[in-house]
Amino acid sequence: MNENKPEEKSLPALRPSTDILERADGYWVYMDMPGVDRKDLVLDLRESELAVSGKTSVMASDKERFLEVQFGSGEYRQTIALSDLVNRAGIKATLKNGVLELFLPKVEQIKPRRIEITAD
Repeated sequence: MNENKPEEKSLPALRPSTDILERADGYWVYMDMPGVDRKDLVLDLRESELAVSGKTSVMASDKERFLEVQFGSGEYRQTIALSDLVNRAGIKATLKNGVLELFLPKVEQIKPRRIEITAD
C-alpha cells in the first residue's frame, strides 16, 4: 500500500561556537546553543569521543512573521575527541542561558611507586 506521508524536513546542521579551556582539574568546554531546551540536547559518550547534538525550532505565531532569521531552526552538532587524560566517569554537563558547559575532569596521576622483589 502506498500512503502519502508528508515529507519530514531535515533541519540544517549547525556547528556551535565552542571554547575549550584547560585548567589543573580538567578541561572546560563552552558551547553556544541558543534556543536549545534541555530535553532536546543529547550527549553520547563513546570510547574516544563525546558527541553533542541539540535541536532548536523557531516558529512564528499566526500574528507575526519573520523579517530576518539568523537564529532559525537547526540542529547543533559537535564532536569532541577525548584523550586518555579524561576521566569519563566524572564528566558533567550544564545548560544555562543557551550555553552548554561541560566539565571533563582529568584522571588522577599515577603515582610512582617502588616495586618490591621477592625470592622463591
